[in-house]
Amino acid sequence: MSTVLRLFPGTLFAAALVALLPACNGGGGSSSSINDSPRASTFAPDVATGWFDLLYTNVKSSSTAPPPASRIYGYASIALYESIVRGMPDHQSLQGQLVSFPAGTIPEPVNAPHHWPTVANRALAVVAASFFPAAQVDIDALEDANLTTYEATQTQAVIDRSVQYGEDVANAVLTWAAGDGFAGLAACNAAYVAPLDPASGGWVATGPNQGVGAFPCWGTLRTFAVTDADECPAVGAPPYSESTTSAYYGQALVVYGTTGDAGANLTTDQDAIARFWADNAGATGTPGGHWICIVRIVAEANDLKLDVAAEAYARVGLAIHDAFITCWRSKYDVYLQRPITYIQANIDPTWDPLLGTPGFPAYTSGHSTQSGAAATVLTGLFGPLAFTDTTHSDLNPGLGVADRSFANFLDAANEAAVSRLYGGIHWPFDNQDGFNQGQCVGEIINTRVHFLE
Repeated sequence: MSTVLRLFPGTLFAAALVALLPACNGGGGSSSSINDSPRASTFAPDVATGWFDLLYTNVKSSSTAPPPASRIYGYASIALYESIVRGMPDHQSLQGQLVSFPAGTIPEPVNAPHHWPTVANRALAVVAASFFPAAQVDIDALEDANLTTYEATQTQAVIDRSVQYGEDVANAVLTWAAGDGFAGLAACNAAYVAPLDPASGGWVATGPNQGVGAFPCWGTLRTFAVTDADECPAVGAPPYSESTTSAYYGQALVVYGTTGDAGANLTTDQDAIARFWADNAGATGTPGGHWICIVRIVAEANDLKLDVAAEAYARVGLAIHDAFITCWRSKYDVYLQRPITYIQANIDPTWDPLLGTPGFPAYTSGHSTQSGAAATVLTGLFGPLAFTDTTHSDLNPGLGVADRSFANFLDAANEAAVSRLYGGIHWPFDNQDGFNQGQCVGEIINTRVHFLE
């Protein structure tokens, strides 16, 4: 959609119905105000879940890496929430609460009735097109399909002002996003100098990986809720040592003994856990996208309304965004080698992990950090809610990965963390310290970001 004057599918049909629509639709009477709009809590969450599924699909098809994917999900979730918060009287804007997101960043809507699903529809379409311009055909198709449905129940005046406000919110969020440091990453990455010599336990590129590793400056990006990437530091890996009596060597034996060569020692369930949470770029919508999908799963299973779903997406979007920045600061400050490097040099030169080793340092684990953060904010909203995770059967059926059920979000996050041990690509301390680091991020969001008035 290029302008708010575009003729949407169904517009003529909707216009013909205007005279038949009741006044409560917001027909545009001069005495009507934005407070006469039906609240977001009266609508299903379909507009949100549909758009985040589309974002997941495009993250997957574009092989977007986990850190950039977390940024996409993060800003999209804020755009969703801010687009409809005026239709959530018991909630408040995130303006003035997030880092460098002052009051007045989002423009005020026209004081007249709005249709909140239409507002969200346009906001998410603009954000999606900004991140995935090559997907414009699919973006237009989803936006227009939603709009056709909405036009059947709303006057054209309500549709037009809702579309305009959604566009205004999205553009404001994208303008704010442009100042987060992402534009300067290429220059920062090129200038990065690794802190350790490989002989003292520093990260060594494995397989096709080259250079200092992926996104060495990701930890410098502006955060949302934590003050900066150092607010939730990792406690510190054990000192590097090649002594067979050292704690470090003992951790290597845990990886080696648990997995065996290429996962030969794993139980059937451990193997399934490693593959379920792998969430590789290009094959899935990344680890952050996995938790975004869990929001949809919970929303559908519990018949949530648009307002609650929007808050859940916002909480998880904030969590995975800040968790990846926090984790990546640790990765490139510590710059620790992966188990494959140490085990092949000191225990078994023929050993290989079950999963492919990622092209960046080990400590801390990104999966563990963002899972700990996402589970903590979801627990803060819903409590210890049981759910069945259908992410792969819903969106990645070609992987042939079976659904898994969990008693609560933290159980799922702990499983995601230990999955990296089973995959043979992380030290146990990577996973535990990353999980704790993520919980710190999540607790900051739970205590510092106030969604309710």
